[in-house]
Amino acid sequence: MIGRLRGVLAEVEEGHCLIDCAGVGYVVSCGARTLQRLPAPGDEATLHVEQSWSAENGPRLYGFLTRDERRAFTTLLGIQGVGPKAALSVLDVLPPGELASAVAREDKAAVGRANGVGPKLALRIVTELKGKPLGEVSFTPSAPGVHVEVTAPLPSVTGEAVSALLGLGVAEVSARRAVDQALIRLGEEAELSAVIRAALQELGR
Repeated sequence: MIGRLRGVLAEVEEGHCLIDCAGVGYVVSCGARTLQRLPAPGDEATLHVEQSWSAENGPRLYGFLTRDERRAFTTLLGIQGVGPKAALSVLDVLPPGELASAVAREDKAAVGRANGVGPKLALRIVTELKGKPLGEVSFTPSAPGVHVEVTAPLPSVTGEAVSALLGLGVAEVSARRAVDQALIRLGEEAELSAVIRAALQELGR
């Protein structure tokens, strides 16, 4: 089973990309948000991958930039009526942390912004995700009159690196993009100092 792909980003098309790994090209379906954050074709890219099979489409690979996004995708697929396309659409409008917050608030409207997700399905997603863990955040159940809190994420290399760049006067959008590219190049286990250096290199290109 394929869990991660690291190779040269050969092509980016609507809904998918092609990654060349040692001469083998893998077609990976991705959400729009993931595709927008990929490096330029010809650069190295790393995707966390989930495999899925259906009678209609056969085997397919779905790619994500972080493990939390992949975990959220598989959690969403466990909900009746949510297929890969709908799960990707939800994550396009609500990254894992924001999805957890929406579930805690019982914000069906936020989930319903995703393409192909109607009011009934949005309600089912919010209801069934309560109490399920999602990476560094959790969906916590609620009851009438009970204050709901979402477990706050621990400080991450991404957040600290972005904060460091902001302290240097870099605009937030540029800082986040540079850090994303640095993590794609170095991997999620990279040390903070290395990520900051790589992000500064990205800004200098």
